[in-house]
Amino acid sequence: MISKILVANRGEIALRIIRACDELGIGSVAVYSDADAGAPHVRAASQSVRLGPAPPAESYLCIERVLDAARASGADAIHPGYGFLAENPAFAAACRVAGFVFIGPPPEAIEAMGSKISARKIMQQAGVPIVPGETPADQSDASLVAAARRAGFPLLVKASAGGGGKGMRLVRGEADLSAAIAGARHEAMAAFGDETLYVERMIDRPRHVEIQVFADGHGNAVHLFERDCSVQRRHQKVIEESPSPALAAAVRRRMGDAALTAATAVGYRNAGTIEFLLEGAGDDARFYFLEMNTRLQVEHPVTEAVTGVDLVHAQIRVAAGLALPWRQSDLQQRGHAVECRVYAEDPAAGYLPQAGRILLYRAPARPGIRIDSGVAEGSEVPVYYDPMIAKIVAHAETRDAAIGRMLAALSEFHILGVPTNVGFLMAVLDSPAFRAGAVDTTYLDAGGAALAARRPLPAAALAAAVVHAQPAGAPVDGPRQAARHDPWSALPGWRG
Repeated sequence: MISKILVANRGEIALRIIRACDELGIGSVAVYSDADAGAPHVRAASQSVRLGPAPPAESYLCIERVLDAARASGADAIHPGYGFLAENPAFAAACRVAGFVFIGPPPEAIEAMGSKISARKIMQQAGVPIVPGETPADQSDASLVAAARRAGFPLLVKASAGGGGKGMRLVRGEADLSAAIAGARHEAMAAFGDETLYVERMIDRPRHVEIQVFADGHGNAVHLFERDCSVQRRHQKVIEESPSPALAAAVRRRMGDAALTAATAVGYRNAGTIEFLLEGAGDDARFYFLEMNTRLQVEHPVTEAVTGVDLVHAQIRVAAGLALPWRQSDLQQRGHAVECRVYAEDPAAGYLPQAGRILLYRAPARPGIRIDSGVAEGSEVPVYYDPMIAKIVAHAETRDAAIGRMLAALSEFHILGVPTNVGFLMAVLDSPAFRAGAVDTTYLDAGGAALAARRPLPAAALAAAVVHAQPAGAPVDGPRQAARHDPWSALPGWRG
């Protein structure tokens, strides 16, 4: 059995895994950069090891430093969380070579699913529906143009190694195609070091629905139903829920079966997610494979809420060589869950990421509310990493009740010192389209500006609260806009 786990991550997901270790009686090791030396995840772990300076390339993304930390701490397993090295096949392989249990899928599965082109081929061979499109073997502009003409407009030009919307361009007509190919190629090379592109038909106003899958090393595989992630901005998820308000029972069954087929086709083990685009409604709705996330998802608490299982406990169990703790017949959806991602960002200023010290942090404490957070009062939100402060999950008997519970909790979530999107989240949840379950992936990009105007606190109240939260005589240290550094634009998108 695993005795000590190094958590190769930071923030709320590091705390989530450390708490699971505590519950299982397993030792935990936190790693940190200089920017995170006083972070809550460092204090929560049994041990902690410094990785290096704040920039991710010199700390959380440095494979050798993470492995050295594991050796120094006496860990026998490594959990990557999500982001950073979680979907890096070289890291999973390096853990294997170094003799550490990697709490995730085999490196071969990560590599196969990391290339969208490779994933499309595997899914097509397995009989999983894919979006109509084409990947030219010859990656010249002329070949991509010819493939686009065969696919038809409107279409998407997409990077094979893409994520978070990077390396993706919408093309409505041939006049825009050359510029889209050049832009996608340039962005893909800058973000991923791989300029391979493909084209696929654009699905008009789709829903984004994903299926949680889990497989062990004993031939067992299950799905844990769906999460609807259609509320997203620029391909970054903002609100997730389960069950999906758009899925008919027959489509849910077909989608679950397709997700299991997909996982089996790549010899998958541990937790993963199959993402689909949903077109249409009712029993005749069609779905298409989008990608596989070969890791634990940010939104995994939604699934935990409606199924009553602990996915991190199961990850550790399966990585230790044990069988899955549940069969498909044991799993069912109970009630409804909604998750909101609370970010240090200014929705009214184009969602500009923010950095600075959290002067006041008051999280709601209500029945049916779960908060996964990586900060505390006095914490710094650094400019170097994703600016997510917390995830808040509401679970209730019905969708309406879950939305009402979430709105009440958000109204009590007080964070001062950096701007947040709390008011924006409340505006989205209370919008007629979301209340009706009629949101598709274009909703926020088309109408988010109007929703972003909402503020969680009047300016006068905010100023008074900040002064009140400061020790006597201390300077009022306002938020810092991270846009001039813009480190997030240089990182692969991983909020998904």
